[in-house]
Order: sequence, then C-alpha cells, then structure tokens
Amino acid sequence: MRRFSSKYYTKKPLKSHCLIKFVIIIIEKLRIPLSHSSLEILLKNKGTIMNYKFISWNIDSLNAALTGTSERAALSLAVVKNLAQAQPDVLAIQETKLPSTGPKKAHLEVLEELFKGYKIVWRSSVEPARKGYSGTMILYKETLPEPVITFPEIDAPEPMDAEGRIITLEFPDFFVTTVYTPNAQEGLTRLDLRGIWDDNYRNYLTSLDAQKPVFACGDFNAAYTEIDLANPRGNHNSAGFTDQEREKFGQLLEAGFTDTFRQLHGQVEKFYEEGRSIYTWFAQRAKTSKLNNSGWRIDYWLVSNRLAQAVKVSEPLDSGERLDHVPILLEFEL
Repeated sequence: MRRFSSKYYTKKPLKSHCLIKFVIIIIEKLRIPLSHSSLEILLKNKGTIMNYKFISWNIDSLNAALTGTSERAALSLAVVKNLAQAQPDVLAIQETKLPSTGPKKAHLEVLEELFKGYKIVWRSSVEPARKGYSGTMILYKETLPEPVITFPEIDAPEPMDAEGRIITLEFPDFFVTTVYTPNAQEGLTRLDLRGIWDDNYRNYLTSLDAQKPVFACGDFNAAYTEIDLANPRGNHNSAGFTDQEREKFGQLLEAGFTDTFRQLHGQVEKFYEEGRSIYTWFAQRAKTSKLNNSGWRIDYWLVSNRLAQAVKVSEPLDSGERLDHVPILLEFEL
C-alpha cells in the first residue's frame, strides 16, 4: 500500500456537520489558546471523546527483528510482540532497513500475524540513496477513518529525500507524521546538511499545522537541553548535542509545537518516576549504559500547541535488556 505525492500533503475536503465543528476549525486556524476545560467542553459538544494510543519506535532494523537469528534480533522481536499486545491505534517505526521494494513475504507474515486488524504503510530508501538504509513504516488500525497517505519530499540535500525518512497520515481531525532525522555523523561531517534538513522539516511541519493539528513523532536525533542526556559536558561536540542541532530543535518548538514529555513531566532529570528513565536511547557499545541509566532523550512525540492539553500520557516504554532506542508512548483524548 503506497501512494506518492510530490507535494507536502494531499488536500481532502471535509464536510462540517454542525456549528461546533465549524467553531473548532476556526479556533484551530486562528490558533486561539484554550484552557483545558474549554477545550474539553468543545470536544464533548463535538461528539464522543475518543481515547487514542500512539507508539513510536526507532527499531534499528525491522528487517533483523522479523527475520534475524541473533540474540539482539530476538530481543527486538520480543519488543515488537509487546507493542502488538499493547494494541496502539498507530504504531510508527523508524529505521526499518527494509529492501527498496519494501517488506518481503517473510516480513509481512510476521507483521500480519502479530498485528491483526491493522493496515501497513511503508517507505524504503531508494536510489540514489543507499539501499537497505533508513526507512519508515506506520501500522494503523483498520477501524480508524481511512487516512490520506503521503510520502513527503522536503527539498532536503541529496540523497536525504530518497532515504525514506518521512511518512504522513492525514486523518479527519489531525495529521500523524513520523520522521527519522538524519544524523550529523561522527566528526560532524553532515552537520551543515543536517541544518538544512532541520529548516526544511520545520517548514514542512508548519505547513501541516496550518491545515489542522499535528502529532509528529520519531527519532529527531537531538537532545534539546542538558538534562536530556546523562553526560552533557562531554558531548557538546557530539552529533545530536551540538549547539546548532539544539538551536534548530528549539526553533521547531517555537514554530508552534509542544514536547509532550516535558509538558507532562516538567524539567525532571534522569528519572521521571521511581526507576523509570527519561532517556530514549542507550548506546550499544556501552553494555552497561541502560543499567547505569546513561542515555539520551532524542525520540519525541510533538503536538501542535493548541492540542497540548489533550495529551494524557507521554513516556518511554520498557524494552527489557535491549539497548539502543526504546519505544515511546502517547495517549490523548480528542
């Protein structure tokens, strides 16, 4: 199931069936700030409040998780099975590392067995980009309204637009978009190109936000503040924590988006609850990184400011002994 578009999004007219719906649309267009109580009243008058559960995860090779035989592949598959049991409405996956032609039969057999009642949308890295690199996927429940699906290109430096880094689903009331942000790499060899990506991606998200609220998730490859990683002093020149990357992420938030984890948990450090780490990535090279809670928070659920108060849960999920990224959960009412 693939649909391509050279535009940022495909406009799909929606009918308004009541005055409340029209008022909500105007509020969203004008970005009028509402208290949580006012927002809740409007949403109740709009109809039944729906509870949504979204999960995002940089899996660092869905290919290996579904077909590999290594110990790490087994740990990854265990996490996939846990996510399937959680029954999220939307599951966004980054760094799938699937072939350019997408999931093979062996991949689909596992996914369709675990995720019964879901539709699958994928995007792989294609020429001139490196094959089997990057890639994204979204699984969403068949019971949701059928979304308009796009695979945006944001005029990023070559070959980033060909690396399968963004998928966007447009539902009647909001967008869900996932991203795997390019890494500046060791020696910061791609830092300047990464900066162009950040500017263009911010412009893309704001173009969506001008239409309707946005839920944006993924591996943003940026720890925004010093409390978002365990060892800030030693990493100011490391990819993901340079002044430039932090500044660009701040500009994204200033463009009208809320970091939902900080919205709910404030400026907590290291742990947001007893024994529950704030970090979303633990280095594989450091075998004790998770045990010592020495990680980075570089994966996010961002939401348009005007719906920030609708978010009820935003937190990392347990991935057991597996290092690297952990899944992140978002729950909200709308």
